[in-house]
Amino acid sequence: MYDKAGMPVTAPNRRTILLLGLLALVWLLAAPVLAAEPGGDQIDWFTLGMGLFGGLAVFLFGLEHLSGALQAAAGEKLKVILAKLTTNRIMGAVTGALVTALMNSSTVTTILVVGFISAGVMTLTQSIGVILGANVGSTITAQIIAFNVAQYALAMIALGFAIRLAAKTDQFRHYGTMLTGLGLVFFGMGIIGEAMNPLRDYQPFLDLMVAMEKPILGVTVGLVFTALVNSSAATLGVAIVMASDGLISIEAGIALALGANMGTIFTTLIAAIGKPRDAVRAAWVHGLFNIIGPLIWVPFIPQLAEIATWLSPSYPELTGMDRMAAEVPRQIANAHTVLNVVNAVVFLNFTALLARLVIWMFPDKPVEPAKVIVEPRYLSEELIDTPTLALESVRKEIGHMGEITQAMLLTVRDAFVKADREALEAVEKMDDQIDLLHDYIIHYLGGIRAHQLTEEQDEEFVSLLSVTDDLESLADVIETDLVTLARNALQTGEIKRSETVDAMMGELHAKLVEALQAAVAAVEENDPRKAQDVLAIKDAFQHTIDLALRHQAARLAPGEDSARLAGFRFEMEVVDKLERIYRLQRRIAKAVLPTEVLVDRAE
Repeated sequence: MYDKAGMPVTAPNRRTILLLGLLALVWLLAAPVLAAEPGGDQIDWFTLGMGLFGGLAVFLFGLEHLSGALQAAAGEKLKVILAKLTTNRIMGAVTGALVTALMNSSTVTTILVVGFISAGVMTLTQSIGVILGANVGSTITAQIIAFNVAQYALAMIALGFAIRLAAKTDQFRHYGTMLTGLGLVFFGMGIIGEAMNPLRDYQPFLDLMVAMEKPILGVTVGLVFTALVNSSAATLGVAIVMASDGLISIEAGIALALGANMGTIFTTLIAAIGKPRDAVRAAWVHGLFNIIGPLIWVPFIPQLAEIATWLSPSYPELTGMDRMAAEVPRQIANAHTVLNVVNAVVFLNFTALLARLVIWMFPDKPVEPAKVIVEPRYLSEELIDTPTLALESVRKEIGHMGEITQAMLLTVRDAFVKADREALEAVEKMDDQIDLLHDYIIHYLGGIRAHQLTEEQDEEFVSLLSVTDDLESLADVIETDLVTLARNALQTGEIKRSETVDAMMGELHAKLVEALQAAVAAVEENDPRKAQDVLAIKDAFQHTIDLALRHQAARLAPGEDSARLAGFRFEMEVVDKLERIYRLQRRIAKAVLPTEVLVDRAE
């Protein structure tokens, strides 16, 4: 979400804000007590707490800016990447890694996956590869943080802000915001590092950091901190900052990283509450992967530390805490990458087992009678914060709406031919479904509108809003006009209908069914060729109408009986309604076509 100046405005996580505020308040109250302890007068606890929590807030704020700008800049690319998903678990993992690198959060990617499954556009099998790959993509953040270029943070913020102000296009504005966000991340890290610097000489804290090398304590701290701030990147960021000050060893950093991985499961599991069974199963795949994977590594922390040390640059000319400060940050980032890559590769061989396990844990619920007449298939709230994907969900839901409208069109024809009152009642019930889906889609579009959209997204938004209204109007013509005409004809019973005109109306109806199918598919698939197919039948449709009119004109003669005149009026009214339906179908199709194609397509 972006403001008018182009700055991302992500919905704040209320839990994180409240917890940070509560922790800051506790620290404020505890500071005098700490200062009164032996040795406590050496440290200004108030200033330390202010720097720690303020720096963490700046870090998270910058991370939100960076993530929001990355998503906005990705735009259609994100949709294309997700469209490439296949049942191939390797491709799924690659896709998950790429999307997470763009989203800058494995939790966000997993929540999106839950949303896709809820919307019926991804299967559980597809989701497993994506979830495993998401953890690999999350290592990018730690690698960026480990560069420790806090001294250049203000320059990055200034340059990014200048680019954002000078940019004439949304794309370059997003690039400026990305640079500003990255600068804020490093600036926040710098604030935290400065605030914690006095702790280098505070023995109780040093003893605590040594104790963090014990796996159980380190993992627990990493897990709890990640759950509290809702960001594994923040946990790793703080660990890397402490390592940059020489406060923690590689073993303690790895333990924190393992705990950070485990702490990401809570948000995903919460997001799956109330979702379809496969969505719940996908959330638990993520949960099991991020519990079992880190636990497997706990006994092998020394070996992982050796691998990370071998992969990272060394500075033998330094000693003590200075050497730790120079080497450990990169070692933590590399250890985090190694453990996530290895876990993903190993678990990819057990995707079928994972699927069977979560299906056993969460079997299908017994089918209960429907309590509502219709529910949206594809509108997932998890996708609202990513407008590109949310708009794609609206397209699919319009396809669902189109299926019901097509059934209405077929059923109303049967009602005319067979004089079937039950068929007319069925059409009326289907129109109630259309009205509800229309309301669902409009409400969902309202949620999308709450975000600042790019120019392209805004055009797509207006187009889909127009299509939704036109499709609902088309259903109303069927239910209000055609059903009323058919019901009146059944009640009168004295209308004489022409077999020739009846056949022509059948031909018109068949063309309408074909055109409706093409128009809805054009919107759902964003396919201009199918939209042109709808417009292409205009001449043939009009020709059939002209033939019907000429036939009726030839049949008119002085002294016609009332039954024949009633039949004439009935048939012409039906033709008029069919023509109106086609006009609405053309409007729907035109919403997909570029402006230049519509130059000579005016009604």
